Amino acid sequence: MRVTIIGGGILGTAHALEAVRRGHHVTHLEREPEARGATVRNFGLVWVSGRAEHELDAALRSRELWERIGATIPGIGFRPAGSLTLLRTPREVAVAEQAVERADAAPRGFELLEPDRARALNPALRGQFLAALHCSRDAAVESRQAMPAIREYLCSTGRYDFMSGTEARSVDGTTVRDDRGRLHDSDLVLVCPGAAHGGLTREIAGDLPVRRVRLQMMQTDPLGEPLTTAIADGDSFRYYPGFAGSALDGLRDNEPQHAIAAEGRMQLLCVQRLHGGLTIGDTHEYDEPFAFDVDDAPYDYLAARVEEFLGRPLPTVRRRWAGVYSQCVDPGQLVMRTQAADGVWVITGPGGRGMTLGPAIAEQTADLIEL
Repeated sequence: MRVTIIGGGILGTAHALEAVRRGHHVTHLEREPEARGATVRNFGLVWVSGRAEHELDAALRSRELWERIGATIPGIGFRPAGSLTLLRTPREVAVAEQAVERADAAPRGFELLEPDRARALNPALRGQFLAALHCSRDAAVESRQAMPAIREYLCSTGRYDFMSGTEARSVDGTTVRDDRGRLHDSDLVLVCPGAAHGGLTREIAGDLPVRRVRLQMMQTDPLGEPLTTAIADGDSFRYYPGFAGSALDGLRDNEPQHAIAAEGRMQLLCVQRLHGGLTIGDTHEYDEPFAFDVDDAPYDYLAARVEEFLGRPLPTVRRRWAGVYSQCVDPGQLVMRTQAADGVWVITGPGGRGMTLGPAIAEQTADLIEL
């Protein structure tokens, strides 16, 4: 089949990879020179640990697919680093204790560690914490390298054409017209617009049950030593549905977040890039219109939290940025996937799970439409 894919982010690229893997030819349109949205403004984390029960199988499948992709395309920088959620209070420890007792603890790779065992796993953690929840199934890829590396591989197959700086303007049947007036005829059109909910997306699919979420993150100079796992703090329990339960209710009811963290709906996530620097975040903002500037207070708070765990000052922060991603408003859905017309599908709204679930979502789409 001839497949036209609109959108060069993680979902568009994952669908292109899946289509080519199944023997089809893909024409891939991206309006920017390359993807510049949430696909490259994220941690690159393949985050199994906090996924809700109904998401877990997809997350584990996606983790398997990312490892397979990494073996074929080393440039994505896949590494099975795992994660440690570092716990500062007895109520946070109680949430972790409840998590490791659940039936799905083994598939998630959960184990509750004393500080000495956590430091043996990640010697950079010389600071203070009561315990750590280890998730061996979490992993990482290089978010800024993964899409170019996958495209380079796809081009080598001879069944993939990437058209950068090309904006899709209309879809008539399964023919896409771009902003230079060129027509791209195909058997199937997949629209993966990211957070661009208006324009062409609204024209062909109407108002979808999705919202946009803004985040703030930062990047440091090289740490100078390995951070062998990703790290999170106990606030992440509040934002990931996989930790729901009576212990989490007790944490929320009796232990309010720090005022800055609560205002920014913050959790700490931190992962080391292959160049040695740390990517640190993040905040969540849901009410539009979003601010066009970034606030210092969340950055200062997150930096202090990382320094507390490392027991040392952070390297210089070199980059700060904001990003916006698309989130399906139905928490029971992994993604918003709708057939806009015969042979035309729109896929968007994975929320902060795009990098984690991208390959599995693409596989599910391909199975659904019998690609």
